[in-house]
Amino acid sequence: MAAVLCSLIAALALATQEGPPRPNLILVMTDQHRGDVLGVEGTWPVRTPNLDRLAREGLRFEHAYASVPSCTPSRAALLTGRAPWNHGLLGYSRIPTRYPTELPRLFSGAGWTTHAIGKNHFFPQRSTHGWQTVELDESGRVESDDFVSDYRQWFARRAPDADPDATGIGFNDHRAGAYVLPEALHPTSWTGDRAVAFVQDWHGEAPFLLKVSFARPHSPYDPPARLLEHYTEVEMPAAARADWSDDQFGSIVDEADFTAARNNLPQAAVIAARRAYCANVEFIDEQIGRLLAALEARDELDDCVILFTSDHGDMLGDHHLWRKTYAYEGSARIPMLVWWGEDALGEEAPERGQVLPQPVELRDVLPTLLDAAGLPCPEDVDGASMLDLGRGGTSWRPWLDLEHATCYWPGNVWTALTDGRWKYVFHAFDGTEQLFDLDADPREERDLARDPDHATLLALWRAHMGEHLAERGENWVTQDGSPAVRTGTILHSPGYPR
Repeated sequence: MAAVLCSLIAALALATQEGPPRPNLILVMTDQHRGDVLGVEGTWPVRTPNLDRLAREGLRFEHAYASVPSCTPSRAALLTGRAPWNHGLLGYSRIPTRYPTELPRLFSGAGWTTHAIGKNHFFPQRSTHGWQTVELDESGRVESDDFVSDYRQWFARRAPDADPDATGIGFNDHRAGAYVLPEALHPTSWTGDRAVAFVQDWHGEAPFLLKVSFARPHSPYDPPARLLEHYTEVEMPAAARADWSDDQFGSIVDEADFTAARNNLPQAAVIAARRAYCANVEFIDEQIGRLLAALEARDELDDCVILFTSDHGDMLGDHHLWRKTYAYEGSARIPMLVWWGEDALGEEAPERGQVLPQPVELRDVLPTLLDAAGLPCPEDVDGASMLDLGRGGTSWRPWLDLEHATCYWPGNVWTALTDGRWKYVFHAFDGTEQLFDLDADPREERDLARDPDHATLLALWRAHMGEHLAERGENWVTQDGSPAVRTGTILHSPGYPR
Protein backbone atom coordinates (compact mmCIF):
# COMPACT_ATOMS: atom_id res chain seq x y z
CA MET A 1 0.00 0.00 0.00
CA ALA A 2 2.81 2.43 0.90
CA ALA A 3 4.56 1.81 -2.41
CA VAL A 4 1.30 2.37 -4.35
CA LEU A 5 0.68 5.60 -2.44
CA CYS A 6 4.23 6.82 -3.19
CA SER A 7 3.70 6.13 -6.89
CA LEU A 8 0.37 7.97 -6.91
CA ILE A 9 1.90 10.98 -5.15
CA ALA A 10 4.79 11.05 -7.59
CA ALA A 11 2.43 10.76 -10.59
CA LEU A 12 0.24 13.59 -9.24
CA ALA A 13 3.31 15.80 -8.80
CA LEU A 14 4.35 15.04 -12.37
CA ALA A 15 0.90 15.90 -13.72
CA THR A 16 0.63 19.22 -11.86
CA GLN A 17 4.17 20.58 -12.19
CA GLU A 18 4.68 23.52 -14.52
CA GLY A 19 7.86 24.15 -16.42
CA PRO A 20 10.54 21.85 -14.96
CA PRO A 21 11.98 19.43 -17.53
CA ARG A 22 11.45 15.67 -17.33
CA PRO A 23 15.00 14.48 -18.01
CA ASN A 24 16.15 11.07 -19.01
CA LEU A 25 18.01 9.55 -16.07
CA ILE A 26 20.97 7.19 -16.40
CA LEU A 27 22.43 5.42 -13.39
CA VAL A 28 25.80 3.88 -14.30
CA MET A 29 27.34 1.51 -11.76
CA THR A 30 30.54 -0.42 -11.54
CA ASP A 31 31.17 -3.30 -9.14
CA GLN A 32 33.91 -3.19 -6.51
CA HIS A 33 35.38 0.08 -7.80
CA ARG A 34 37.68 2.01 -5.48
CA GLY A 35 36.97 5.70 -5.19
CA ASP A 36 40.55 6.69 -5.97
CA VAL A 37 40.83 4.75 -9.27
CA LEU A 38 39.67 7.55 -11.54
CA GLY A 39 41.92 9.67 -13.71
CA VAL A 40 40.70 12.91 -12.13
CA GLU A 41 41.72 11.63 -8.69
CA GLY A 42 45.36 11.79 -9.76
CA THR A 43 46.60 9.01 -7.49
CA TRP A 44 46.46 6.02 -9.87
CA PRO A 45 47.74 5.98 -13.47
CA VAL A 46 44.36 4.93 -14.88
CA ARG A 47 42.95 6.35 -18.11
CA THR A 48 39.27 7.32 -17.75
CA PRO A 49 38.66 10.21 -20.16
CA ASN A 50 34.89 9.78 -20.27
CA LEU A 51 34.43 9.61 -16.52
CA ASP A 52 36.86 12.52 -16.18
CA ARG A 53 34.61 14.50 -18.51
CA LEU A 54 31.57 13.78 -16.34
CA ALA A 55 33.56 14.91 -13.30
CA ARG A 56 34.86 18.12 -14.91
CA GLU A 57 31.45 19.10 -16.28
CA GLY A 58 29.36 17.98 -13.34
CA LEU A 59 29.79 17.35 -9.62
CA ARG A 60 32.41 15.11 -8.03
CA PHE A 61 32.10 14.01 -4.41
CA GLU A 62 35.52 13.29 -2.96
CA HIS A 63 34.20 11.61 0.19
CA ALA A 64 31.60 9.17 -1.14
CA TYR A 65 31.10 5.87 0.66
CA ALA A 66 29.23 2.62 0.85
CA SER A 67 27.99 2.49 4.43
CA VAL A 68 27.95 -1.32 4.47
CA PRO A 69 30.69 -2.06 1.95
CA SER A 70 29.59 -5.31 0.35
CA CYS A 71 27.33 -6.14 -2.56
CA THR A 72 23.76 -6.62 -1.36
CA PRO A 73 23.58 -4.07 1.49
CA SER A 74 24.97 -1.43 -0.86
CA ARG A 75 22.36 -2.27 -3.47
CA ALA A 76 19.67 -2.18 -0.79
CA ALA A 77 20.76 1.36 0.12
CA LEU A 78 20.62 2.39 -3.52
CA LEU A 79 17.22 0.73 -3.96
CA THR A 80 15.60 2.31 -0.89
CA GLY A 81 17.51 5.50 -0.04
CA ARG A 82 17.77 4.22 3.53
CA ALA A 83 20.56 3.99 6.10
CA PRO A 84 21.71 0.50 7.15
CA TRP A 85 19.60 0.23 10.33
CA ASN A 86 16.51 1.11 8.30
CA HIS A 87 17.00 -1.04 5.20
CA GLY A 88 18.02 -3.85 7.51
CA LEU A 89 21.16 -5.32 5.95
CA LEU A 90 24.08 -4.81 8.33
CA GLY A 91 26.19 -7.26 6.34
CA TYR A 92 26.09 -9.53 3.32
CA SER A 93 22.70 -11.21 2.97
CA ARG A 94 19.84 -11.45 0.48
CA ILE A 95 17.96 -8.30 -0.42
CA PRO A 96 14.35 -8.69 0.79
CA THR A 97 11.65 -9.47 -1.73
CA ARG A 98 10.20 -5.98 -1.46
CA TYR A 99 10.63 -2.72 0.45
CA PRO A 100 7.85 -0.15 0.98
CA THR A 101 9.78 2.38 -1.13
CA GLU A 102 11.94 1.31 -4.08
CA LEU A 103 13.68 3.44 -6.67
CA PRO A 104 12.42 1.80 -9.89
CA ARG A 105 8.83 1.58 -8.61
CA LEU A 106 8.78 5.30 -7.89
CA PHE A 107 9.90 6.21 -11.39
CA SER A 108 7.79 3.57 -13.14
CA GLY A 109 4.78 4.92 -11.26
CA ALA A 110 5.63 8.52 -12.18
CA GLY A 111 5.71 7.94 -15.93
CA TRP A 112 9.35 7.05 -16.61
CA THR A 113 10.15 3.99 -18.71
CA THR A 114 12.55 1.97 -16.55
CA HIS A 115 15.12 -0.54 -17.79
CA ALA A 116 18.04 -2.22 -16.00
CA ILE A 117 21.08 -3.75 -17.71
CA GLY A 118 23.75 -5.85 -16.00
CA LYS A 119 23.97 -6.80 -12.35
CA ASN A 120 21.02 -6.40 -9.97
CA HIS A 121 21.95 -9.02 -7.33
CA PHE A 122 18.33 -9.56 -6.31
CA PHE A 123 16.78 -12.81 -5.10
CA PRO A 124 15.10 -14.54 -6.79
CA GLN A 125 17.39 -13.43 -9.56
CA ARG A 126 14.54 -12.56 -11.93
CA SER A 127 12.94 -10.27 -9.34
CA THR A 128 12.62 -6.77 -10.76
CA HIS A 129 11.73 -4.59 -7.74
CA GLY A 130 9.83 -2.39 -10.15
CA TRP A 131 12.17 -2.29 -13.14
CA GLN A 132 9.81 -2.68 -16.10
CA THR A 133 12.38 -4.64 -18.12
CA VAL A 134 15.78 -6.14 -17.27
CA GLU A 135 18.75 -7.70 -19.07
CA LEU A 136 20.87 -9.49 -16.51
CA ASP A 137 24.53 -10.36 -16.12
CA GLU A 138 24.88 -11.89 -12.66
CA SER A 139 28.64 -12.55 -12.75
CA GLY A 140 28.13 -16.29 -13.12
CA ARG A 141 25.92 -16.43 -10.02
CA VAL A 142 23.20 -19.09 -10.16
CA GLU A 143 20.90 -19.25 -7.13
CA SER A 144 18.16 -21.44 -8.61
CA ASP A 145 18.35 -24.44 -10.93
CA ASP A 146 16.42 -22.78 -13.75
CA PHE A 147 18.34 -19.47 -13.86
CA VAL A 148 20.57 -18.51 -16.76
CA SER A 149 21.47 -14.85 -17.08
CA ASP A 150 20.71 -12.94 -20.27
CA TYR A 151 24.43 -12.48 -20.85
CA ARG A 152 25.07 -16.23 -20.60
CA GLN A 153 22.13 -16.99 -22.89
CA TRP A 154 23.51 -14.48 -25.42
CA PHE A 155 27.01 -15.96 -25.06
CA ALA A 156 25.70 -19.46 -25.78
CA ARG A 157 24.04 -18.24 -28.98
CA ARG A 158 27.01 -16.14 -30.08
CA ALA A 159 29.76 -18.65 -29.24
CA PRO A 160 28.14 -22.07 -28.71
CA ASP A 161 31.44 -23.91 -28.61
CA ALA A 162 33.18 -21.52 -26.17
CA ASP A 163 33.32 -21.42 -22.39
CA PRO A 164 32.48 -17.99 -20.87
CA ASP A 165 34.87 -18.81 -18.00
CA ALA A 166 37.72 -19.94 -20.25
CA THR A 167 40.16 -17.38 -18.82
CA GLY A 168 40.20 -19.50 -15.66
CA ILE A 169 40.28 -16.73 -13.04
CA GLY A 170 37.65 -16.98 -10.30
CA PHE A 171 35.15 -14.31 -9.27
CA ASN A 172 37.03 -13.66 -6.02
CA ASP A 173 40.58 -14.36 -7.17
CA HIS A 174 43.44 -11.94 -6.77
CA ARG A 175 45.14 -13.54 -9.76
CA ALA A 176 45.12 -11.52 -12.98
CA GLY A 177 45.43 -12.16 -16.70
CA ALA A 178 44.22 -11.11 -20.12
CA TYR A 179 40.79 -12.25 -21.30
CA VAL A 180 41.45 -15.23 -23.57
CA LEU A 181 38.36 -14.93 -25.77
CA PRO A 182 37.55 -12.20 -28.33
CA GLU A 183 36.83 -9.03 -26.35
CA ALA A 184 33.40 -8.73 -28.02
CA LEU A 185 32.39 -11.69 -25.80
CA HIS A 186 33.54 -10.02 -22.56
CA PRO A 187 30.70 -9.17 -20.15
CA THR A 188 31.87 -5.55 -20.11
CA SER A 189 31.41 -5.40 -23.90
CA TRP A 190 27.99 -7.02 -23.62
CA THR A 191 26.80 -4.49 -21.04
CA GLY A 192 28.07 -1.63 -23.17
CA ASP A 193 26.42 -3.12 -26.27
CA ARG A 194 23.06 -3.45 -24.54
CA ALA A 195 23.21 0.12 -23.22
CA VAL A 196 23.99 1.48 -26.68
CA ALA A 197 21.22 -0.65 -28.20
CA PHE A 198 18.70 0.70 -25.69
CA VAL A 199 19.52 4.27 -26.70
CA GLN A 200 19.51 3.51 -30.43
CA ASP A 201 16.17 1.71 -30.21
CA TRP A 202 14.53 4.31 -27.94
CA HIS A 203 11.31 5.70 -29.43
CA GLY A 204 9.21 6.40 -26.37
CA GLU A 205 7.56 9.73 -25.61
CA ALA A 206 8.01 9.29 -21.86
CA PRO A 207 11.44 9.90 -20.34
CA PHE A 208 13.50 6.87 -19.39
CA LEU A 209 15.41 5.73 -16.32
CA LEU A 210 18.22 3.44 -17.46
CA LYS A 211 20.49 1.55 -15.08
CA VAL A 212 23.74 0.26 -16.60
CA SER A 213 25.46 -1.96 -14.03
CA PHE A 214 28.86 -3.36 -15.00
CA ALA A 215 30.16 -6.55 -13.35
CA ARG A 216 33.77 -5.28 -13.38
CA PRO A 217 36.31 -4.13 -12.17
CA HIS A 218 35.33 -6.77 -9.57
CA SER A 219 37.44 -9.85 -10.11
CA PRO A 220 38.07 -11.69 -12.36
CA TYR A 221 40.81 -9.20 -13.15
CA ASP A 222 40.56 -10.13 -16.83
CA PRO A 223 40.77 -7.13 -19.19
CA PRO A 224 41.43 -7.37 -22.92
CA ALA A 225 45.08 -7.98 -23.73
CA ARG A 226 45.44 -4.65 -25.58
CA LEU A 227 44.63 -2.74 -22.38
CA LEU A 228 46.60 -4.97 -20.04
CA GLU A 229 49.68 -4.53 -22.23
CA HIS A 230 49.55 -0.78 -21.71
CA TYR A 231 49.51 -1.10 -17.92
CA THR A 232 52.42 -3.54 -17.80
CA GLU A 233 54.60 -0.56 -18.69
CA VAL A 234 53.02 1.76 -16.08
CA GLU A 235 54.20 2.17 -12.50
CA MET A 236 51.47 1.27 -10.00
CA PRO A 237 51.10 2.57 -6.43
CA ALA A 238 52.42 0.06 -3.93
CA ALA A 239 49.98 -1.41 -1.44
CA ALA A 240 49.50 0.53 1.79
CA ARG A 241 51.31 -0.94 4.78
CA ALA A 242 51.32 0.07 8.46
CA ASP A 243 52.51 -1.16 11.83
CA TRP A 244 48.92 -1.91 12.83
CA SER A 245 48.18 -3.97 9.72
CA ASP A 246 51.56 -5.73 9.73
CA ASP A 247 50.85 -6.80 13.32
CA GLN A 248 47.36 -8.11 12.51
CA PHE A 249 47.73 -9.57 9.03
CA GLY A 250 51.39 -9.52 8.02
CA SER A 251 52.06 -13.10 9.06
CA ILE A 252 49.27 -14.50 6.87
CA VAL A 253 50.99 -15.66 3.69
CA ASP A 254 49.59 -18.27 1.31
CA GLU A 255 50.40 -17.65 -2.33
CA ALA A 256 48.38 -20.73 -3.32
CA ASP A 257 45.16 -19.39 -1.79
CA PHE A 258 43.85 -17.26 -4.63
CA THR A 259 40.71 -16.08 -2.78
CA ALA A 260 42.03 -15.34 0.72
CA ALA A 261 40.53 -12.18 2.21
CA ARG A 262 43.73 -11.73 4.27
CA ASN A 263 46.97 -12.53 2.48
CA ASN A 264 50.37 -10.85 2.65
CA LEU A 265 51.28 -11.48 -0.95
CA PRO A 266 54.51 -10.44 -2.66
CA GLN A 267 54.38 -6.97 -4.17
CA ALA A 268 54.70 -8.48 -7.65
CA ALA A 269 51.35 -10.27 -7.23
CA VAL A 270 49.74 -7.13 -5.81
CA ILE A 271 50.99 -4.99 -8.69
CA ALA A 272 49.81 -7.55 -11.27
CA ALA A 273 46.31 -7.42 -9.80
CA ARG A 274 46.36 -3.62 -9.76
CA ARG A 275 47.44 -3.39 -13.40
CA ALA A 276 44.62 -5.64 -14.55
CA TYR A 277 42.18 -3.80 -12.31
CA CYS A 278 43.08 -0.45 -13.89
CA ALA A 279 42.72 -2.01 -17.34
CA ASN A 280 39.24 -3.26 -16.39
CA VAL A 281 38.31 0.27 -15.28
CA GLU A 282 39.56 1.71 -18.58
CA PHE A 283 37.56 -0.91 -20.49
CA ILE A 284 34.41 0.21 -18.66
CA ASP A 285 35.25 3.84 -19.40
CA GLU A 286 35.36 2.97 -23.10
CA GLN A 287 31.82 1.59 -22.87
CA ILE A 288 30.65 4.76 -21.12
CA GLY A 289 32.17 6.72 -24.01
CA ARG A 290 30.15 4.59 -26.44
CA LEU A 291 26.99 5.31 -24.44
CA LEU A 292 27.65 9.06 -24.48
CA ALA A 293 28.28 8.95 -28.24
CA ALA A 294 25.02 7.07 -28.81
CA LEU A 295 23.11 9.67 -26.80
CA GLU A 296 24.75 12.49 -28.74
CA ALA A 297 23.90 10.80 -32.04
CA ARG A 298 20.23 10.69 -31.02
CA ASP A 299 20.29 14.30 -29.72
CA GLU A 300 19.34 12.96 -26.29
CA LEU A 301 22.42 13.87 -24.24
CA ASP A 302 21.30 17.42 -23.47
CA ASP A 303 18.15 15.99 -21.85
CA CYS A 304 20.02 13.50 -19.62
CA VAL A 305 21.15 13.39 -16.01
CA ILE A 306 23.89 10.80 -15.45
CA LEU A 307 24.86 9.55 -12.00
CA PHE A 308 27.95 7.33 -11.78
CA THR A 309 28.87 5.30 -8.71
CA SER A 310 29.81 1.83 -7.45
CA ASP A 311 28.58 -0.56 -4.75
CA HIS A 312 31.87 -0.64 -2.78
CA GLY A 313 35.62 -0.66 -3.30
CA ASP A 314 38.43 -3.22 -3.40
CA MET A 315 41.37 -3.27 -1.00
CA LEU A 316 43.68 -4.69 -3.71
CA GLY A 317 46.25 -5.73 -1.11
CA ASP A 318 46.22 -2.55 0.99
CA HIS A 319 47.04 -3.58 4.58
CA HIS A 320 47.28 -7.21 3.37
CA LEU A 321 43.51 -7.23 2.70
CA TRP A 322 41.52 -8.10 -0.42
CA ARG A 323 38.01 -7.44 -1.64
CA LYS A 324 35.59 -5.54 0.65
CA THR A 325 33.67 -5.52 4.00
CA TYR A 326 36.30 -3.35 5.74
CA ALA A 327 36.13 0.15 7.19
CA TYR A 328 39.21 1.28 5.28
CA GLU A 329 39.22 3.61 2.29
CA GLY A 330 40.01 0.99 -0.35
CA SER A 331 36.92 -0.97 0.67
CA ALA A 332 34.41 1.69 1.75
CA ARG A 333 35.16 4.72 -0.43
CA ILE A 334 33.54 4.78 -3.88
CA PRO A 335 33.37 7.11 -6.90
CA MET A 336 30.35 9.44 -7.07
CA LEU A 337 29.74 11.75 -10.05
CA VAL A 338 26.61 13.64 -11.14
CA TRP A 339 26.43 15.15 -14.64
CA TRP A 340 23.59 16.81 -16.54
CA GLY A 341 22.92 17.99 -20.08
CA GLU A 342 22.22 21.58 -20.99
CA ASP A 343 18.43 21.14 -20.96
CA ALA A 344 18.10 18.58 -18.18
CA LEU A 345 17.84 20.65 -14.99
CA GLY A 346 16.75 24.05 -16.24
CA GLU A 347 17.27 26.92 -13.82
CA GLU A 348 17.88 24.47 -10.96
CA ALA A 349 21.24 23.34 -12.35
CA PRO A 350 24.25 23.70 -10.00
CA GLU A 351 27.52 25.27 -11.04
CA ARG A 352 29.55 22.77 -13.03
CA GLY A 353 32.96 21.44 -12.08
CA GLN A 354 32.55 21.46 -8.31
CA VAL A 355 34.47 19.00 -6.13
CA LEU A 356 32.45 18.72 -2.94
CA PRO A 357 33.91 17.54 0.40
CA GLN A 358 30.74 16.57 2.29
CA PRO A 359 30.35 12.84 3.08
CA VAL A 360 27.79 11.28 0.74
CA GLU A 361 26.60 7.73 0.43
CA LEU A 362 24.56 5.34 -1.70
CA ARG A 363 21.42 6.26 0.24
CA ASP A 364 21.72 9.67 -1.45
CA VAL A 365 21.31 8.28 -4.99
CA LEU A 366 17.52 7.88 -4.85
CA PRO A 367 16.78 11.39 -3.52
CA THR A 368 19.24 12.87 -6.03
CA LEU A 369 17.47 11.23 -8.96
CA LEU A 370 14.07 12.27 -7.58
CA ASP A 371 15.36 15.84 -7.28
CA ALA A 372 16.61 15.76 -10.86
CA ALA A 373 13.19 14.56 -12.01
CA GLY A 374 11.28 17.16 -9.97
CA LEU A 375 9.58 14.43 -7.94
CA PRO A 376 8.90 14.45 -4.18
CA CYS A 377 11.02 12.33 -1.87
CA PRO A 378 9.14 9.86 0.37
CA GLU A 379 9.39 10.41 4.12
CA ASP A 380 10.96 6.99 4.77
CA VAL A 381 14.07 7.92 2.75
CA ASP A 382 17.13 8.76 4.88
CA GLY A 383 19.35 10.11 2.11
CA ALA A 384 19.40 13.61 0.68
CA SER A 385 19.86 15.15 -2.75
CA MET A 386 23.47 15.65 -3.78
CA LEU A 387 22.23 18.19 -6.32
CA ASP A 388 21.16 20.35 -3.39
CA LEU A 389 24.74 20.34 -2.16
CA GLY A 390 25.82 21.48 -5.60
CA ARG A 391 23.34 24.34 -5.43
CA GLY A 392 24.94 25.54 -2.21
CA GLY A 393 22.67 23.86 0.31
CA THR A 394 24.14 24.11 3.79
CA SER A 395 22.09 21.48 5.64
CA TRP A 396 24.00 18.21 5.49
CA ARG A 397 25.00 15.37 7.80
CA PRO A 398 28.01 16.19 10.03
CA TRP A 399 29.33 12.68 9.65
CA LEU A 400 28.47 9.40 7.95
CA ASP A 401 27.97 6.00 9.57
CA LEU A 402 29.71 2.86 8.28
CA GLU A 403 29.52 -0.74 9.49
CA HIS A 404 29.66 -4.40 8.57
CA ALA A 405 28.54 -7.59 10.29
CA THR A 406 30.93 -10.52 10.55
CA CYS A 407 32.39 -11.62 7.22
CA TYR A 408 35.44 -13.63 6.12
CA TRP A 409 36.66 -14.27 9.69
CA PRO A 410 34.93 -14.04 13.10
CA GLY A 411 36.56 -10.82 14.30
CA ASN A 412 35.78 -8.80 11.17
CA VAL A 413 32.78 -6.91 12.59
CA TRP A 414 32.91 -3.15 13.17
CA THR A 415 31.17 0.21 13.13
CA ALA A 416 32.76 3.47 11.98
CA LEU A 417 32.11 7.17 11.44
CA THR A 418 33.72 9.69 9.12
CA ASP A 419 33.26 13.33 8.24
CA GLY A 420 35.68 13.04 5.32
CA ARG A 421 38.58 14.36 7.41
CA TRP A 422 38.57 12.02 10.40
CA LYS A 423 37.61 8.37 10.54
CA TYR A 424 36.82 6.54 13.77
CA VAL A 425 36.58 2.73 13.73
CA PHE A 426 35.24 0.58 16.58
CA HIS A 427 35.92 -3.16 16.37
CA ALA A 428 32.90 -4.65 18.07
CA PHE A 429 34.23 -7.96 19.41
CA ASP A 430 37.26 -6.66 21.29
CA GLY A 431 36.58 -2.93 21.64
CA THR A 432 39.70 -1.90 19.72
CA GLU A 433 39.50 1.63 18.35
CA GLN A 434 41.24 3.27 15.40
CA LEU A 435 41.46 6.93 14.42
CA PHE A 436 42.77 8.21 11.10
CA ASP A 437 43.39 11.69 9.74
CA LEU A 438 42.37 11.19 6.11
CA ASP A 439 43.68 14.58 5.00
CA ALA A 440 47.21 13.90 6.23
CA ASP A 441 47.10 10.12 5.85
CA PRO A 442 44.70 9.03 3.08
CA ARG A 443 46.25 5.53 3.00
CA GLU A 444 45.44 5.05 6.72
CA GLU A 445 49.00 4.10 7.62
CA ARG A 446 49.08 6.00 10.94
CA ASP A 447 46.56 4.90 13.56
CA LEU A 448 46.22 7.83 16.02
CA ALA A 449 43.99 6.06 18.54
CA ARG A 450 46.89 5.55 20.98
CA ASP A 451 48.52 8.91 20.39
CA PRO A 452 48.15 11.02 23.58
CA ASP A 453 47.95 14.17 21.48
CA HIS A 454 44.70 12.87 19.96
CA ALA A 455 43.07 11.52 23.13
CA THR A 456 40.50 14.32 23.29
CA LEU A 457 39.57 13.90 19.64
CA LEU A 458 39.29 10.13 20.10
CA ALA A 459 36.91 10.66 23.03
CA LEU A 460 34.81 13.02 20.92
CA TRP A 461 34.41 10.50 18.14
CA ARG A 462 33.69 7.73 20.66
CA ALA A 463 30.85 9.89 21.99
CA HIS A 464 29.57 10.47 18.44
CA MET A 465 29.50 6.73 17.92
CA GLY A 466 27.56 6.27 21.14
CA GLU A 467 25.01 8.84 19.97
CA HIS A 468 24.68 7.10 16.63
CA LEU A 469 24.16 3.64 18.16
CA ALA A 470 21.88 4.72 21.01
CA GLU A 471 18.65 4.02 19.12
CA ARG A 472 19.69 0.38 18.77
CA GLY A 473 19.51 -0.37 22.49
CA GLU A 474 21.69 -1.52 25.35
CA ASN A 475 23.44 -4.27 23.40
CA TRP A 476 25.07 -1.52 21.33
CA VAL A 477 25.87 1.20 23.88
CA THR A 478 27.22 1.14 27.46
CA GLN A 479 25.67 3.10 30.33
CA ASP A 480 28.22 5.88 29.90
CA GLY A 481 27.26 6.28 26.22
CA SER A 482 30.25 4.53 24.66
CA PRO A 483 29.93 1.85 21.98
CA ALA A 484 29.57 -1.55 23.63
CA VAL A 485 31.68 -4.64 23.03
CA ARG A 486 29.43 -7.34 21.58
CA THR A 487 29.72 -11.12 21.69
CA GLY A 488 27.67 -11.91 18.60
CA THR A 489 27.09 -10.46 15.15
CA ILE A 490 23.77 -8.98 14.06
CA LEU A 491 23.13 -9.43 10.35
CA HIS A 492 19.58 -8.07 10.07
CA SER A 493 18.17 -5.09 11.96
CA PRO A 494 14.47 -4.70 12.81
CA GLY A 495 14.22 -2.67 9.59
CA TYR A 496 14.70 -5.81 7.48
CA PRO A 497 11.30 -6.69 5.92
CA ARG A 498 10.15 -10.14 6.96
